[in-house]
Amino acid sequence: MSAGDSDDERPADGVEVGGVEAGSAASEPVGDVGTAPALSAVADPPWTAPEWTPVPPTPPAVSPEFSFSRPAQPPRRTHRWGIGAYVLVEIVFLGTSLLLALLFMRGEGEGEASSAGQLALSLAVPTMVAASLAVVITLVRGNGPFVDLRLSWSWRDIGIGLAFGLGGLFVTIPASIVYSMIVGEEASSAVGSAFAEVRANPVTAVAIFATVALLAPLCEEIVYRGLLWGSIERLGVGPWVAFGVTTLLFALAHFEFTRTPLLLIVAIPIALARVYTGRLLASIVAHQVNNLLPALVLVLGVLGALPVA
Repeated sequence: MSAGDSDDERPADGVEVGGVEAGSAASEPVGDVGTAPALSAVADPPWTAPEWTPVPPTPPAVSPEFSFSRPAQPPRRTHRWGIGAYVLVEIVFLGTSLLLALLFMRGEGEGEASSAGQLALSLAVPTMVAASLAVVITLVRGNGPFVDLRLSWSWRDIGIGLAFGLGGLFVTIPASIVYSMIVGEEASSAVGSAFAEVRANPVTAVAIFATVALLAPLCEEIVYRGLLWGSIERLGVGPWVAFGVTTLLFALAHFEFTRTPLLLIVAIPIALARVYTGRLLASIVAHQVNNLLPALVLVLGVLGALPVA
């Protein structure tokens, strides 16, 4: 198309092309702009930020054993002692007992009070040496006695130990009577037989009572329901296996084989206190309660108030 044809082909004014009248501005919007509603009349209210409530941070998880009253403890490590530690303690116990027996054999005939004192030392020293060695082993090869032997102070454990000790007497006393009727004089304990003809002054008698009723149970529990129990649990077995093994070895280690069945019965409530609480203090208390009556009879015997059998 030439330039001259452009004016001829332009649509005349007033003719609609594509719905729009020729000659009008194509960009002019259809409708009356002046009649549009005011923007402020239909707009939402002015936007305001929602009120922000600060959320406190979540505290870190706290271990049940953690206490704010003491600093955080380092993670517990597995102790590095086992059955061999118990065997070593038993060898030391037997060696100390034999050594004292050889030493005191030279002093026979020095007097009744001296003989009673020697017997008291023969009871106290070997078990103290054995328990002390057990504690040293836990310090050198583990976390110490409070962790490895589960030895900690608790009034609840004392109450449970008293309950198991007193409850056990209702079993052990009748069992002792029946066993004595069956076996006869062989049912007497080695300690009772050793003190049968011995007399002592009140001071020595009190020392004997403290040894039999308090010290010996403490030391024996450290060795059996402490060191031996921990060495068995280290093998990955449950507490009932430790219960059975320690009860049996406790009865056999007294070397009173005629009384072994009775000692098994005596040891059961003591070991149950250890299983129930999972700690050593309850079994110590139960053992001490069990030894109270024999210790009292023994003291009255060395004072001459009762015959010692």
